[in-house]
Amino acid sequence: MTGLVVAMDGPSGSGKSSVSRGVARALGLRYLDTGAMYRAMTWWMLREGVDLADPAAIAARSGEPVIVAATDPDAPAIHVDGVDVGGPIREAEVTGAVSAVAAVPEVRARLVALQREVIGAGGIVVEGRDIGSVVCPDAPVKIYLTASAEARARRRSAELAGTTVEAQQEALARRDTLDSTRKTDPLSMADGAVELDTTAFSLDEVIAEVLRLVKERV
Repeated sequence: MTGLVVAMDGPSGSGKSSVSRGVARALGLRYLDTGAMYRAMTWWMLREGVDLADPAAIAARSGEPVIVAATDPDAPAIHVDGVDVGGPIREAEVTGAVSAVAAVPEVRARLVALQREVIGAGGIVVEGRDIGSVVCPDAPVKIYLTASAEARARRRSAELAGTTVEAQQEALARRDTLDSTRKTDPLSMADGAVELDTTAFSLDEVIAEVLRLVKERV
């Protein structure tokens, strides 16, 4: 397992984070949340007052922040310029802006390079939207998690205070459209990936199925 890479892709609310951490724990692997890296970049851009409606402005400063993601599945911290931003990157302002930042090619190039550095040592479960298709297309195990729109919205509203299932369903629909239609590295199921619909299954059941798939391929 020391060189194993498990690529876990899928839209927001499909269960990627919980499943990925559970699989990493069960196999004694590291864990990387690439979405948190895009959120960290977005948080920095907002703090610096960069105009997020201007892709050129985002691109011009995308090389400045120092972003470091921890790989312990029990403590997946993320720091920007030495500041722990694990809490702030989950706030509504960042959530509403991250798709615009993530769509900028220079941002993606910078963060994909950082992600590949972390993945290079192997022994890791990596979650995101383009892991199997772009970041690590040679991963021996590629999973694409999905769930119904209602299930995804229900899960997300349970995580966030002061919101409703209906509001989250609308927000997720907008995010899906942005992620799947962007010109650079759009959300899609990678060649060779196994699609798992998590709608009707518990977290433990999904983790068990992923572990079964890993054993088949390793």
